[in-house]
Amino acid sequence: MHRTAADLSFLRGYNDALVMALARTLPTFERGTISEATGLTPQAVSKVLARLVEEGVVAPVGVRRPATGKPAGVYELVPASRYAIGAHVARSTLRLVLTDLAGAIRSSRVTPLPPDFTPGQLLDRMAEGIDALAREHDIAGRLTGVGIGMIGPLDHAHGTVRDAHRLRHWHDVPLADFAGEALGLPVHVDKDVTAGVTAEAWRRGASFRDAALIMVESGVGAGLWLNGAAHRGAHTNAGEFGHTVIQLDGPQCVCGRHGCLEVVHDRAAEAGDIDLAARVVATGVVNLLQTLDLGHVVLAGADLLRHGETYLRSVTEAVRTQVPRADWLTVEVTLSGLGADTIAAGAAMQVLDGRYGIPELAPL
Repeated sequence: MHRTAADLSFLRGYNDALVMALARTLPTFERGTISEATGLTPQAVSKVLARLVEEGVVAPVGVRRPATGKPAGVYELVPASRYAIGAHVARSTLRLVLTDLAGAIRSSRVTPLPPDFTPGQLLDRMAEGIDALAREHDIAGRLTGVGIGMIGPLDHAHGTVRDAHRLRHWHDVPLADFAGEALGLPVHVDKDVTAGVTAEAWRRGASFRDAALIMVESGVGAGLWLNGAAHRGAHTNAGEFGHTVIQLDGPQCVCGRHGCLEVVHDRAAEAGDIDLAARVVATGVVNLLQTLDLGHVVLAGADLLRHGETYLRSVTEAVRTQVPRADWLTVEVTLSGLGADTIAAGAAMQVLDGRYGIPELAPL
């Protein structure tokens, strides 16, 4: 069977991505290291390395001379060769983060947004912030694109915000198209929580296979990472964790239902009862664990992190006492290591992954 140009292009992209994934995790590497880890032949690795060196994302840094055998070329990733900017759109602020090719955060800035902001107001603030970052860090020609972690509900496949909760001007807004035109850059739009869980997966590596990031920040949501990849669902709107009902006769939520986890949590938090608010989230986490059998739960979001130890204690205790056979169904519960930058950093990493990650197969 003859391979088409598209087939060969896919294979080249796939092989390049395998090497880049390893390069991000190793201070230096050799052809043999890559071949052993990926299963690629030494000849295939040599071709990949030649392409990546030509592109400037990998560089030779010397030669290792063993006691016996041929010398081996040593390579390293060039983090400053490419950058991405991630945006976290919250209900009152825009956070922009600049990351390099290794996913390291180089800069972070926060801008207030007008109350009940419009798409135009958001894009104006975003353009101003991106221009400032680009000038400050002199990244002209090395900016891969912009990722946007946005409030849902959201149609990731089309880059369209369907009906962002508590924002009146965001009904069926094609944000990816608008932003791409306004910014003149490739744009990737995803739910804020999915961007956040992507950041955690990048940092934690292959052991982070079945996990959730629980975000509490002007709402409650969950980013899902299942079987080693982001899970978005049939309509790319998975993660509306805050709109699962935990009290049938509870108060009405912004989504129209009664007794959603989000409204029950928010009522407790607004009353100053943070212990109760944390227990509400913990109950929802246990429900999620019973449904999905996760190995990791990461707690994030500005509202949660202000009382991080309280939420961590409540969720950890609920997992320990309410999950049947917790000795067997073990779950690691942690606070996000990236703090307030989690969502924006994850959005930037999604851009880098789109360019340098494993290519996705087109649907049949």
